[in-house]
Amino acid sequence: MGPLRVRAVGGADRRGGGDGPAIMLCHGFGAPGDDLVPLARVVDVGVGVRWFFPEAPIALDLRFGAAGRAWWNFDMARLEETFARERQRDLANATPVGLAAARAALEGCLAALERERGVRRDRLILGGFSQGGMLATEVALHADEPFAGLAVLSGALLSEDRWREAAARSGPSIDAMMSHGRSDPLLPFAGAEELRALLEQAGARVEWVAHNGQHEIPMVAMERLGAFARRRLG
Repeated sequence: MGPLRVRAVGGADRRGGGDGPAIMLCHGFGAPGDDLVPLARVVDVGVGVRWFFPEAPIALDLRFGAAGRAWWNFDMARLEETFARERQRDLANATPVGLAAARAALEGCLAALERERGVRRDRLILGGFSQGGMLATEVALHADEPFAGLAVLSGALLSEDRWREAAARSGPSIDAMMSHGRSDPLLPFAGAEELRALLEQAGARVEWVAHNGQHEIPMVAMERLGAFARRRLG
């Protein structure tokens, strides 16, 4: 769809067909393009909902011959060092070099989804896990037309000045569900709390799901995502 490869499931034909509401979830850094597809089988969102899983455009050559994808690239060793030194503000203040290109790619994919599959934004939840959740936040904050919902699973605050400025305009139209593990070793819990605060201060309605896990999507987050989707998509 547009510039991105997308896996589609659910709907009238189990391949994203029909005219039902939809959920689009973006995977995290280093994951394969089909990483989140199993959620369509285990998250109860109701009958007829279509699921779309875009694949990030950057191919990664990971350790031991493994392959993965990324929305934008970064130095994992430097990231881990930043967190080890408890410099969360470094992450919050940063605007990744590849963020603009990733946003353009996802926006092109969304435009194709609307054009080719008839998905309306007021019947679409946009979200993702980790890096994918932060990309979804970037797109939702800058969208001209609000989505039915924003789902941020183990995401965190990025590009604070830009996001705060965008949220001043779009915040009141955003309904979000956020989940994060208190023991997350990759994206600190504090970064998610800062993003939550930024959204709420801008007038967004945020359903907050804190759990005792790490960098993951536990059952409690899946259950709350399902309830959020059923409520927002009717």
